Amino acid sequence: MMTAYLFEFIGTALLILLGNGIVANANLKSTYGGTAGWVGITIGWGMAVFVGVFVAADVSGAHLNPAVTLALAAAGKFSWAFVPGYILTQFLGAMTGTTLVWLTYKKHYDATEDQGAILGTFANTPAIKSPFWNFLTEFIATFAFVLAIFYIAGGSFSGEQIKLGSLDALPVALLVLAIGISLGGPTGYAINPARDLGPRIMHALLPIKGKGESAWWYAWIPVVGPIAGGLLAAMVYMAIGV
Repeated sequence: MMTAYLFEFIGTALLILLGNGIVANANLKSTYGGTAGWVGITIGWGMAVFVGVFVAADVSGAHLNPAVTLALAAAGKFSWAFVPGYILTQFLGAMTGTTLVWLTYKKHYDATEDQGAILGTFANTPAIKSPFWNFLTEFIATFAFVLAIFYIAGGSFSGEQIKLGSLDALPVALLVLAIGISLGGPTGYAINPARDLGPRIMHALLPIKGKGESAWWYAWIPVVGPIAGGLLAAMVYMAIGV
């Protein structure tokens, strides 16, 4: 299992390095990617998921997301004994990946005065502040994400469990792209507690010039919303039984 933990760490670090990297390229001052826009960001995140899943899938199953790990365990598709180790390595990977983004774009962080743009390269805040509706958005988006994951990687065929492998990287990437384009506007579609909270912690810790606050008032929503949505997806999957 140590090798599986290592690849959860590596896969999550690559996911965040490339995912938050496209946000930094689009949002920070004086980069070549300043015209990427929302479509560019969603495509970049989809490709980040593809790389992270492709690298880690055959070793760890490439959960890369505590909501996925908890949902698979709740549905009996993953051992609860390994859940703490997976979640820990996912958070450590996310913190490492976002630190590498900061190192890559250090001079652009120094040149950027927009505190919201800086925070956006680490973690999410809602387009319109409304905790209940922000929570519901993350809940619905993660429910759709995890339910689809079950049928991409968590179902069964002829009585044999299907496990996420490297060939499933593209469907998962397209799934994240679809969610980003269709459901991502209200909250930035965290759909992953490690993806938001790990980088938010690093935003608070790193010596970033003029970074402002880390928006801790919002931090619970990208954690609780995805976990709740993922667990409901597990319940629906088990109820359907197909």
